[in-house]
Amino acid sequence: MKDNQRLLFDEPGPRGKRRIRIATVVGAVVVVAAIALAVRQFANHGELAADRWQPFTQWPIWRYLLNGLWATVRAAAAIAVLGGAFGLLLALGRLSRRRLPRYLAGAYVEIFRTVPALLMIYVTLFALPHYGLNFSLFWKLVLPLVVANSAAFAEIFRAGIRALDRGQTEAGLAIGLRPGQVMRLVVLPQAALRLAPSLVSQLVGLLKDTSLGFVVSYTELLYSGQVLSSFTHLLIQTFLMVALLYLVVNASLSKFARVLQARGGRLFVRRRRSVAPSDNLPPLVSQRGGAV
Repeated sequence: MKDNQRLLFDEPGPRGKRRIRIATVVGAVVVVAAIALAVRQFANHGELAADRWQPFTQWPIWRYLLNGLWATVRAAAAIAVLGGAFGLLLALGRLSRRRLPRYLAGAYVEIFRTVPALLMIYVTLFALPHYGLNFSLFWKLVLPLVVANSAAFAEIFRAGIRALDRGQTEAGLAIGLRPGQVMRLVVLPQAALRLAPSLVSQLVGLLKDTSLGFVVSYTELLYSGQVLSSFTHLLIQTFLMVALLYLVVNASLSKFARVLQARGGRLFVRRRRSVAPSDNLPPLVSQRGGAV
């Protein structure tokens, strides 16, 4: 198993691998049986009839759902950018040598990791307007989720930074880089590469969290599906199409993470091979010409 795959768990032994294979087969059989049973029930109740699916061959129906998907992607992108940036600052604060930023960042993370995102949406929706902070529907959804997800991003980044070999930091300091430069140029790029699967998992989670937009009447994908099912009276068909759109987006994110991680790994290997052994440990030479 590669080093970046050991970040979250250890490599299983022979017995563990055998149990994983058995659990995978059993799980696959259960899933297939559940799908077959669901399809049978749908057929018995006429849900698979062609006329029940005919509306989804029309472009206006798909345009409405795709507009909801675009609203979901916009909200998720804003949450990812703002939450990721703030989470990185919190992670650096928790790793700081100074006591005050370390305590403040730690308190923020511990508090907002436990507070439900729905509660923070209610605060933004009902409490803040009494103090003159009345945001648009988009920001009433995005801001609470940024607060919630920034705490999760902070823990992900902190785990990735601390899991990196300390020799990377020492090597950067040895060639004359300042601590901030070492963190920005050496540590963070490697940590982000290792954390690609965890970051994508968090992105998938926050993409699903945007379904809380129904609380503020933000027309994201799931809320659009609810409105459409009320109009067409096709509940099962509509939400199956919504689930399909979610599946396509989340699968694309996972594929992107695997490609990014694979390319980053190959680039890192090429860089290591391009460095001659004599360049790895250069002797320190004093001004008088002698090796130190």
